[in-house]
Amino acid sequence: MAVESRYVDVDGIRTHVLEGGTGPTVVLLHSGEFGGCAELSWEYSAEPLAKHFHVVAPDWLGFGRTDKVHDFVDARGRRMRHLARLLAVLGIERADFVGNSMAGGMIMQAASADPPLLPIRRIVLASGGGFSPDNEFRRALLDYDCTEESMRRVLHAMFHDPKWPADDAYVKRRVALSLLPGAWEATAAARLKNPTTPERGSFGQPDQTPYERIGFRTLVIAGANDKLRNPGYADDIVSRLPDAVLDVFERCGHCPNIEQAERFVEVTTAFLR
Repeated sequence: MAVESRYVDVDGIRTHVLEGGTGPTVVLLHSGEFGGCAELSWEYSAEPLAKHFHVVAPDWLGFGRTDKVHDFVDARGRRMRHLARLLAVLGIERADFVGNSMAGGMIMQAASADPPLLPIRRIVLASGGGFSPDNEFRRALLDYDCTEESMRRVLHAMFHDPKWPADDAYVKRRVALSLLPGAWEATAAARLKNPTTPERGSFGQPDQTPYERIGFRTLVIAGANDKLRNPGYADDIVSRLPDAVLDVFERCGHCPNIEQAERFVEVTTAFLR
Protein backbone atom coordinates (compact mmCIF):
# COMPACT_ATOMS: atom_id res chain seq x y z
CA MET A 1 0.00 0.00 0.00
CA ALA A 2 1.63 3.24 -1.15
CA VAL A 3 2.09 6.13 1.25
CA GLU A 4 2.04 9.47 -0.55
CA SER A 5 3.48 12.87 0.28
CA ARG A 6 1.15 15.85 0.26
CA TYR A 7 0.57 19.26 1.80
CA VAL A 8 -2.40 20.41 3.89
CA ASP A 9 -3.27 24.02 4.71
CA VAL A 10 -3.83 24.29 8.46
CA ASP A 11 -4.93 27.82 9.34
CA GLY A 12 -2.40 29.24 6.89
CA ILE A 13 0.40 26.83 7.88
CA ARG A 14 1.61 24.68 4.98
CA THR A 15 1.82 21.26 6.60
CA HIS A 16 3.57 18.25 5.10
CA VAL A 17 1.93 14.84 5.59
CA LEU A 18 2.65 11.27 4.50
CA GLU A 19 -0.63 9.41 4.12
CA GLY A 20 -1.88 6.07 2.83
CA GLY A 21 -3.85 2.94 3.55
CA THR A 22 -7.37 2.27 4.75
CA GLY A 23 -8.88 1.17 8.03
CA PRO A 24 -8.52 2.59 11.55
CA THR A 25 -6.35 5.72 11.58
CA VAL A 26 -2.84 5.51 13.02
CA VAL A 27 -0.98 8.80 13.48
CA LEU A 28 2.82 8.44 13.35
CA LEU A 29 4.73 11.26 15.04
CA HIS A 30 8.47 11.69 14.49
CA SER A 31 11.42 12.48 16.75
CA GLY A 32 12.88 15.96 17.30
CA GLU A 33 16.59 15.83 16.48
CA PHE A 34 18.12 18.20 13.91
CA GLY A 35 16.72 17.02 10.59
CA GLY A 36 13.97 14.99 12.27
CA CYS A 37 10.95 14.46 10.01
CA ALA A 38 8.31 11.91 9.06
CA GLU A 39 10.17 10.56 6.04
CA LEU A 40 13.19 9.61 8.17
CA SER A 41 11.34 8.27 11.20
CA TRP A 42 8.82 6.18 9.28
CA GLU A 43 10.49 5.30 5.98
CA TYR A 44 10.72 1.60 6.94
CA SER A 45 7.39 1.27 8.76
CA ALA A 46 4.77 3.61 7.22
CA GLU A 47 4.04 1.48 4.15
CA PRO A 48 3.97 -1.86 6.02
CA LEU A 49 1.57 -0.33 8.57
CA ALA A 50 -0.55 1.07 5.72
CA LYS A 51 -1.37 -2.51 4.71
CA HIS A 52 -3.57 -2.67 7.82
CA PHE A 53 -4.34 0.95 8.78
CA HIS A 54 -4.99 4.44 7.48
CA VAL A 55 -1.57 5.94 8.19
CA VAL A 56 -1.07 9.67 8.72
CA ALA A 57 2.50 10.85 9.39
CA PRO A 58 2.86 14.65 9.57
CA ASP A 59 5.97 16.75 9.95
CA TRP A 60 5.71 18.67 13.22
CA LEU A 61 5.42 22.45 13.06
CA GLY A 62 8.94 23.75 12.34
CA PHE A 63 10.27 20.36 11.20
CA GLY A 64 10.75 18.61 7.87
CA ARG A 65 8.76 20.16 5.04
CA THR A 66 6.15 21.84 7.24
CA ASP A 67 6.38 25.63 7.56
CA LYS A 68 9.16 26.82 9.86
CA VAL A 69 7.35 28.46 12.77
CA HIS A 70 8.68 28.53 16.34
CA ASP A 71 6.80 29.78 19.39
CA PHE A 72 9.30 31.07 21.96
CA VAL A 73 6.69 31.19 24.73
CA ASP A 74 4.94 27.84 24.30
CA ALA A 75 6.68 25.81 21.60
CA ARG A 76 5.30 22.41 22.62
CA GLY A 77 1.81 23.76 23.16
CA ARG A 78 1.84 25.46 19.76
CA ARG A 79 2.93 22.23 18.06
CA MET A 80 0.22 20.29 19.84
CA ARG A 81 -2.48 22.79 18.88
CA HIS A 82 -1.27 22.72 15.27
CA LEU A 83 -1.41 18.91 15.26
CA ALA A 84 -4.92 18.90 16.73
CA ARG A 85 -6.07 21.35 14.06
CA LEU A 86 -4.44 19.23 11.31
CA LEU A 87 -6.41 16.20 12.46
CA ALA A 88 -9.59 18.27 12.51
CA VAL A 89 -8.93 19.51 8.98
CA LEU A 90 -8.39 15.90 7.87
CA GLY A 91 -11.64 14.87 9.55
CA ILE A 92 -9.94 12.48 11.98
CA GLU A 93 -12.10 12.13 15.08
CA ARG A 94 -10.38 9.11 16.66
CA ALA A 95 -6.95 7.57 16.14
CA ASP A 96 -4.16 5.47 17.57
CA PHE A 97 -0.99 7.51 18.16
CA VAL A 98 2.56 6.24 17.70
CA GLY A 99 5.40 8.51 18.82
CA ASN A 100 9.17 8.18 18.81
CA SER A 101 11.34 10.08 21.30
CA MET A 102 10.14 13.73 21.59
CA ALA A 103 6.82 12.80 20.01
CA GLY A 104 6.23 10.03 22.54
CA GLY A 105 6.68 12.43 25.42
CA MET A 106 4.32 14.93 23.81
CA ILE A 107 1.65 12.28 23.27
CA MET A 108 1.83 11.29 26.93
CA GLN A 109 1.49 14.90 28.05
CA ALA A 110 -1.51 15.32 25.75
CA ALA A 111 -3.02 12.08 27.05
CA SER A 112 -2.67 13.13 30.69
CA ALA A 113 -4.52 16.44 30.20
CA ASP A 114 -8.14 16.81 31.28
CA PRO A 115 -9.65 16.58 28.75
CA PRO A 116 -6.99 14.93 26.53
CA LEU A 117 -5.58 17.27 23.89
CA LEU A 118 -5.74 14.69 21.09
CA PRO A 119 -8.45 12.24 19.93
CA ILE A 120 -6.58 9.23 21.34
CA ARG A 121 -7.76 5.62 21.17
CA ARG A 122 -4.49 3.81 22.02
CA ILE A 123 -0.81 4.75 22.27
CA VAL A 124 2.46 3.22 21.13
CA LEU A 125 5.41 4.85 22.89
CA ALA A 126 8.78 4.26 21.21
CA SER A 127 11.66 5.51 23.37
CA GLY A 128 9.51 8.39 24.58
CA GLY A 129 8.61 9.75 27.97
CA GLY A 130 10.52 9.29 31.21
CA PHE A 131 13.64 11.03 32.47
CA SER A 132 16.03 12.30 29.78
CA PRO A 133 19.57 12.52 31.17
CA ASP A 134 21.82 15.33 29.98
CA ASN A 135 24.73 13.06 29.05
CA GLU A 136 27.44 13.04 26.38
CA PHE A 137 25.13 11.43 23.85
CA ARG A 138 22.42 14.05 24.39
CA ARG A 139 25.11 16.71 23.97
CA ALA A 140 25.97 15.22 20.57
CA LEU A 141 22.38 15.85 19.47
CA LEU A 142 22.22 19.36 20.90
CA ASP A 143 25.64 20.42 19.54
CA TYR A 144 25.00 19.43 15.92
CA ASP A 145 26.87 21.89 13.65
CA CYS A 146 25.59 20.84 10.19
CA THR A 147 28.71 18.87 9.25
CA GLU A 148 28.76 15.21 8.26
CA GLU A 149 31.09 14.39 11.14
CA SER A 150 28.69 15.99 13.60
CA MET A 151 25.79 14.04 12.07
CA ARG A 152 27.76 10.82 12.54
CA ARG A 153 28.00 11.66 16.26
CA VAL A 154 24.24 12.23 16.31
CA LEU A 155 23.60 8.85 14.70
CA HIS A 156 26.07 7.15 17.04
CA ALA A 157 24.00 8.51 19.94
CA MET A 158 20.67 7.47 18.41
CA PHE A 159 21.49 3.95 17.19
CA HIS A 160 23.07 0.84 18.67
CA ASP A 161 24.21 -0.69 15.37
CA PRO A 162 27.31 1.16 14.05
CA LYS A 163 26.18 0.63 10.45
CA TRP A 164 24.02 3.78 10.59
CA PRO A 165 26.76 6.38 11.28
CA ALA A 166 29.08 4.43 8.96
CA ASP A 167 26.67 4.70 6.01
CA ASP A 168 27.91 7.69 3.99
CA ALA A 169 24.76 7.96 1.90
CA TYR A 170 22.52 7.87 4.96
CA VAL A 171 24.62 10.50 6.73
CA LYS A 172 24.50 12.79 3.69
CA ARG A 173 20.74 12.38 3.42
CA ARG A 174 20.29 13.24 7.08
CA VAL A 175 22.47 16.33 6.69
CA ALA A 176 20.51 17.45 3.60
CA LEU A 177 17.20 17.20 5.46
CA SER A 178 18.64 19.13 8.40
CA LEU A 179 19.52 21.94 5.98
CA LEU A 180 16.11 22.42 4.37
CA PRO A 181 15.36 26.17 4.46
CA GLY A 182 14.62 27.10 8.06
CA ALA A 183 14.99 23.56 9.46
CA TRP A 184 18.19 24.12 11.43
CA GLU A 185 17.01 27.52 12.66
CA ALA A 186 13.64 26.24 13.86
CA THR A 187 15.22 23.37 15.78
CA ALA A 188 18.02 25.54 17.18
CA ALA A 189 15.51 28.16 18.34
CA ALA A 190 14.53 25.93 21.25
CA ARG A 191 18.13 26.23 22.54
CA LEU A 192 18.10 30.03 22.63
CA LYS A 193 17.54 31.86 25.89
CA ASN A 194 17.50 35.34 27.32
CA PRO A 195 20.74 35.78 29.34
CA THR A 196 18.70 36.93 32.36
CA THR A 197 16.66 33.70 32.54
CA PRO A 198 17.61 30.23 33.78
CA GLU A 199 18.77 27.63 31.29
CA ARG A 200 15.90 26.35 29.19
CA GLY A 201 15.35 22.73 28.34
CA SER A 202 13.93 19.60 29.89
CA PHE A 203 17.02 17.42 29.63
CA GLY A 204 18.37 16.42 33.01
CA GLN A 205 15.17 17.66 34.68
CA PRO A 206 12.62 15.43 36.46
CA ASP A 207 9.85 14.01 34.31
CA GLN A 208 6.65 15.68 35.56
CA THR A 209 4.19 13.75 33.38
CA PRO A 210 1.31 12.39 35.53
CA TYR A 211 1.23 8.93 33.98
CA GLU A 212 -1.29 7.70 36.53
CA ARG A 213 -3.95 9.87 34.83
CA ILE A 214 -3.53 8.21 31.43
CA GLY A 215 -6.32 5.72 30.89
CA PHE A 216 -5.49 4.79 27.30
CA ARG A 217 -4.06 1.34 26.63
CA THR A 218 -0.38 1.81 25.89
CA LEU A 219 2.41 -0.25 24.35
CA VAL A 220 5.82 0.95 25.55
CA ILE A 221 8.69 -0.05 23.26
CA ALA A 222 12.22 0.52 24.55
CA GLY A 223 15.65 -0.18 23.13
CA ALA A 224 17.83 -2.17 25.54
CA ASN A 225 20.85 -0.16 24.36
CA ASP A 226 19.31 3.33 24.33
CA LYS A 227 22.15 5.77 25.07
CA LEU A 228 19.73 8.68 25.51
CA ARG A 229 17.82 7.08 28.41
CA ASN A 230 18.80 5.52 31.73
CA PRO A 231 18.46 1.73 32.13
CA GLY A 232 15.04 0.80 33.49
CA TYR A 233 13.34 4.08 32.60
CA ALA A 234 10.59 2.24 30.69
CA ASP A 235 9.83 -0.04 33.65
CA ASP A 236 9.09 3.04 35.73
CA ILE A 237 6.71 4.42 33.08
CA VAL A 238 4.85 1.12 32.74
CA SER A 239 4.53 0.75 36.53
CA ARG A 240 2.74 4.11 36.66
CA LEU A 241 0.39 3.58 33.70
CA PRO A 242 -2.98 1.97 34.51
CA ASP A 243 -3.08 -0.12 31.31
CA ALA A 244 0.30 -0.73 29.67
CA VAL A 245 2.61 -3.43 28.37
CA LEU A 246 6.36 -3.25 27.79
CA ASP A 247 8.41 -4.70 24.93
CA VAL A 248 12.18 -4.27 25.14
CA PHE A 249 14.12 -4.66 21.89
CA GLU A 250 17.58 -6.15 22.43
CA ARG A 251 20.53 -4.75 20.45
CA CYS A 252 18.52 -1.59 19.77
CA GLY A 253 19.00 2.09 20.52
CA HIS A 254 16.70 5.11 20.63
CA CYS A 255 14.86 4.51 17.34
CA PRO A 256 13.34 1.00 17.25
CA ASN A 257 11.07 2.20 14.43
CA ILE A 258 14.19 2.53 12.25
CA GLU A 259 16.79 0.18 13.69
CA GLN A 260 14.43 -2.81 14.03
CA ALA A 261 11.61 -1.68 11.76
CA GLU A 262 10.33 -5.15 10.86
CA ARG A 263 9.85 -6.14 14.51
CA PHE A 264 8.47 -2.68 15.30
CA VAL A 265 5.78 -3.05 12.63
CA GLU A 266 4.98 -6.58 13.81
CA VAL A 267 4.44 -5.70 17.48
CA THR A 268 2.70 -2.41 16.72
CA THR A 269 0.30 -4.09 14.30
CA ALA A 270 -0.48 -6.88 16.77
CA PHE A 271 -1.15 -4.34 19.53
CA LEU A 272 -3.42 -2.10 17.45
CA ARG A 273 -5.46 -4.75 15.62
